[in-house]
Amino acid sequence: MKRKTAVITGASSGFGLLTAIELAKNGFYVLAAIRNLEKKQIILDFAKENHVEQYIEIIELDVASHPSIEQFRKNVNRFERIEVLVNNAGYAQGGFAEEVTIEEYKLQFETNFFGLIAVTQAVLPIMRKNTSGLIINMGSVSGQIGFPGLSPYVSSKFALEGWSESLRLEVKPFGIDVVIIEPGSYSTNIWSAGKKVAPKSLQKDSPYFPYMLQLENELEKGGQKRGNPIGIAQQITYLVNHRGFRKLRYPMGKGIKSFIWLKKVLPWRLMEHLIMKRLDK
Repeated sequence: MKRKTAVITGASSGFGLLTAIELAKNGFYVLAAIRNLEKKQIILDFAKENHVEQYIEIIELDVASHPSIEQFRKNVNRFERIEVLVNNAGYAQGGFAEEVTIEEYKLQFETNFFGLIAVTQAVLPIMRKNTSGLIINMGSVSGQIGFPGLSPYVSSKFALEGWSESLRLEVKPFGIDVVIIEPGSYSTNIWSAGKKVAPKSLQKDSPYFPYMLQLENELEKGGQKRGNPIGIAQQITYLVNHRGFRKLRYPMGKGIKSFIWLKKVLPWRLMEHLIMKRLDK
């Protein structure tokens, strides 16, 4: 039986890598898109361990580069059908709003938001032509709740939420589904290699420096409670195989649903108090 095709961006680590393997194990031919081809051996070795190396094709893609997007478009147009797109590529830009440069904000949006749109626009015509498809956008709890010291990342994820709502309504008539996965804290490199901090906020003479230390400490403590990212990959695999109604949003992680619910029902002053108390502010 011919395998269905899935495209996954940011597939060299974390959720993307695990999802590529899970989908390959579940009957998909996976286009694993990565920015740095020097990391392709990581995917190949992991795929070999799981006996799915023949079902994974690695392609180069920098979602923030127009020429790279155009090459990506040519790559996907080789396929008559693409059943699944997982928009996973992204990074976390930290720092305090006063000290984050406009250029840093723009770079954050180029990858986390505009790059995601460009990838989706490249794949959508194929899905629309076949009147079927599933687009999974990797959001975050940060797309529902703002946190100090992360305004570039938070803003990009809030933008993703609104765009995904509109997209879902636009492509529904063509048999295409759109969902958002909203992870809380998971053990991926988004908070290590995938995190950047505005240099000013790391300088000891910054008025925000003590605050930054508290945030970093909270992040460090949270690392002990982070969930296993395989749970996200398994949730995506379930959604891909599910034939019934799919919700728009899937909050994932310990306490995340409750946290989002609290924001909806509590007056902001109480929600603010809870967040600041956690940071001892």
